[in-house]
Amino acid sequence: MSDHQEGLLPSELIGLKRDGHELSEAQLRVLVEGMLGGDVSEAQIAALLMAGVLNGFTVAEAKALTAILWDSGETLDLSSLSGPTIDKHSTGGVGDGTTLLVAPLVAAAGGQMVKLSGRGLGHTGGTLDKLESIPGINVSLEPQRMLDIAERVGCVVAAQTDRLVPADRTLYALRDLTGTVESTALIASSVMSKKLAAGASTIVLDVKAGDGAFMPDAAAAEELARLCVQIAQDAGRRCAALVTDMEQPLGRRIGNATEVAEAISLLRAPPSGRLAEVALELATLALTEARPQAGGHDPSGSVRSELVRHWERGDAMERLERMIAAQGGAAEVCTDPAAILPSAPVEREVVATAGGTVGAMPARQIGEIVARLGAGRKRKGDVIDPAVGVDLDVAVGDRVEAGQRLALVHARSADDAQRAVNGMQEAITLGGASPRDVICSRVLLG
Repeated sequence: MSDHQEGLLPSELIGLKRDGHELSEAQLRVLVEGMLGGDVSEAQIAALLMAGVLNGFTVAEAKALTAILWDSGETLDLSSLSGPTIDKHSTGGVGDGTTLLVAPLVAAAGGQMVKLSGRGLGHTGGTLDKLESIPGINVSLEPQRMLDIAERVGCVVAAQTDRLVPADRTLYALRDLTGTVESTALIASSVMSKKLAAGASTIVLDVKAGDGAFMPDAAAAEELARLCVQIAQDAGRRCAALVTDMEQPLGRRIGNATEVAEAISLLRAPPSGRLAEVALELATLALTEARPQAGGHDPSGSVRSELVRHWERGDAMERLERMIAAQGGAAEVCTDPAAILPSAPVEREVVATAGGTVGAMPARQIGEIVARLGAGRKRKGDVIDPAVGVDLDVAVGDRVEAGQRLALVHARSADDAQRAVNGMQEAITLGGASPRDVICSRVLLG
């Protein structure tokens, strides 16, 4: 790169990207920091994003963008915590309550998870919305309180503060407006800048593939997973990823309060089902990466066996209860969720109109039905209804008879319930499809 290129104006740098050139970290920093300082306009950043999406951002550019976004704010310092620090991220999905299982499970095994989560938007759910269906719980915590809870309990789930990676929020808002969200490099830099700023020494990722995910198929999801893992490892963090299926909802309950109830129900019995399988595998990956003596793999299955014991003995359930109490929530939800969680006034059954085998349950379509009931948002700032949702009785590959219940709708009104029932009967189709494996692949580099 010449000295002349180093001193180019923002418009000239955008022109380079338009013409297919790779921009250096210094050049990208001029543009992103200029955006924050008001010297580079939103129109110019929008042009950069579109040029990058059309021509492709390189791996080097993705790493550079991650560093720039990471540097734009504060970093959470977890060095005072006594145990291995672990973080987990999912790229979003439907019925994905894995954080409510992974965090207490990791804590029960001696890890410490400070999890900064987000809110739902569109057809995808948000962990903070789910937790806030528990009366009294506080997810807006100052860093020192997060650390105190993590040290005492082993896990805490809270909202990301405005001081962490502020450049990412500005950049993401522009991506949303300009149709440039679905770029592997931009997704990776956004995800990993937040994970690196959150300070954990070990990061485990759940990259979704399929109908209800950003990535349309397992190959695209694996490309994203590999890039994210590479970025983390280059930054000195231990990291591994799963690529998991999102052709159908992960859990059997979709909503907010109803997903909390499902997590509690799962932790009170031996692990079974798709949601439990993914959570157990994420926790296993996290702990094997966090324990250097394991060398990043677990050929004997000892870590997984240890986690199953913690699950079956109720250790993870006890950690979830303690975390909820530490964050001001009604811990009794763990013993009697029906008495504590909000419930919708109208319930309607979705029944099969014919017999056959369930061939498809499109995750995105079902997520959109639940969002229209009031469980999701069209835009940030919308108020959600924690009580509404859908409970699924069947999964792809199940045999059903005419008149059998397929799902139960929880709604605020009879009209809302009927619209959801009609939508669910359209979404759940019969055919000859076989269930897909929920875990598509594992990404372990280095």
